[in-house]
Amino acid sequence: MARPDHILITCEHGGNRIPPRYASLFAGFEALLRSHRGYDPGALTLARQMAGALAAPLFVSTTSRLLIDLNRSIGHPHLYSEATRNAPANVRREILEQHYLPFRNQVEAHIADAIAHGSRVIHLSSHSFTPELDGEVRNADIGLLYDPARPGEAELCRRWQACLKTSAPEWRVRRNYPYTGRSDGLTAFLRRRFPADAYVGIELEINHKHVLRGGRPWGALRSLVVESLCQAITASALPDLRGSGTRRS
Repeated sequence: MARPDHILITCEHGGNRIPPRYASLFAGFEALLRSHRGYDPGALTLARQMAGALAAPLFVSTTSRLLIDLNRSIGHPHLYSEATRNAPANVRREILEQHYLPFRNQVEAHIADAIAHGSRVIHLSSHSFTPELDGEVRNADIGLLYDPARPGEAELCRRWQACLKTSAPEWRVRRNYPYTGRSDGLTAFLRRRFPADAYVGIELEINHKHVLRGGRPWGALRSLVVESLCQAITASALPDLRGSGTRRS
């Protein structure tokens, strides 16, 4: 029997705020905080719009990823940034316990509860990416990241890409670009916690150039992304995307 869907939205890099307690660690890093290294421009706005349109729970962090990266696993070399990785061990542990674990544990507990009540969770994590990195121009407007080995994720991203291409054929929508869906991140972590028939984790990546353009074009892109997502989730004429696979901070 098919599980009813429970949709969840998260935004791990929604802002570049640094709690006053740790401000001294960021002396000399002010420009970095304002850059794409400090946060994902536009990701929070889009996360809120998706949550509103889908009446979905929303979990966000507006603390900078340069304090601690909520989209990295414990032990990952980039969990802490150059501003915090050399802080005393007790300070790093405090940051982990007060700013990382509460967010991650809250999201995981919410998913576990929804699954325990019989739902299949569709988790959409909102991000954005810089148009150019290390001299390489990113050739995409929108990226959809997923694990190809999980049929529900692959099918939802295929549907979403198709809906986006129909609505905005001029956009380049790519799957597992500019990163691979299996890279270390919150969705990858949650896949190890929950089976494929109960958890679908997708990372949405929007090119910063659309965010920086602002105005009507940015608003139109957000609306089309949300509309196409709703179409992809509810498209009853397409095969069941389950496949055959086994609050705020």
